[in-house]
Amino acid sequence: MKTLILFYSYSGKTKVIAEKLAADESAEIVEIKDVKRPGKLKAYTAGIFAAIKGKAWPIQPLGVNLADYDRFILLAPIWANNPAPPFNAMLEQLPEGKTVAVKMVSMSGKSEKESQSKRITDLGLEIIGYEDIKSQKT
Repeated sequence: MKTLILFYSYSGKTKVIAEKLAADESAEIVEIKDVKRPGKLKAYTAGIFAAIKGKAWPIQPLGVNLADYDRFILLAPIWANNPAPPFNAMLEQLPEGKTVAVKMVSMSGKSEKESQSKRITDLGLEIIGYEDIKSQKT
């Protein structure tokens, strides 16, 4: 089974977790990057409102053919109990019928597991795991 880890990291904490997971899983890894990286004020104001509404922000091309993978492990930071907007853009690109494991990262928050799971299955994806992960202070 060919696995791809896709992650978005604003502060770098999610990146550390994704890289360790890629090594543990012997999986390929791709970082989701904003087309235009927002400053902290925009990320934590407009970004939070976009996250709450499930909006996507434009991301750079992934550089891989997603159809080549059987399973995806998705990681993103939690902003106001929801994934950061670039995660939403990446999610919309996944091919139907694939399996996904979701890992939401924060220092103290908890994601909206039920609503996010429904959103993912509504896109024709099968969820094989969903976990909130607490990151470490740096």
